[in-house]
Amino acid sequence: QVQFVESGGDLVQAGGSLRLSCTAPEFTGDYYAIGWFRQAPGKEREGVSCVGYNDGSTAYADSVKGRFTISRDNARSTVYLQMNSLKPEDTAVYYCAANLMRSICAPQSWRIRHEYSYWGQGTQVTVSA
Repeated sequence: QVQFVESGGDLVQAGGSLRLSCTAPEFTGDYYAIGWFRQAPGKEREGVSCVGYNDGSTAYADSVKGRFTISRDNARSTVYLQMNSLKPEDTAVYYCAANLMRSICAPQSWRIRHEYSYWGQGTQVTVSA
């Protein structure tokens, strides 16, 4: 069973930066879009960002645009989420998963959670005020 592994979460002060990594060496689906989602306590899991198979297609939630950057290294089967200017409201568990239905991040569909598979266990990001 393929499962992504997320890492890089930490406790950081507001205004700080973190880089999250998402990897699954056994996953050979270079042609699938990869998404980052997050879930804060008491809230639903929400889409944060998405990257298409060739890195030309990306999408971001309005709340993170201009602060977060997604990228992927297919040779290393790894997707990164660079998070800058972090805010307390970014505090959440961050998950990544593969969209087995699409190779690009279509604006109208990249947030649809049921299209994603191979969810990892998540990595905790805590931003203190």
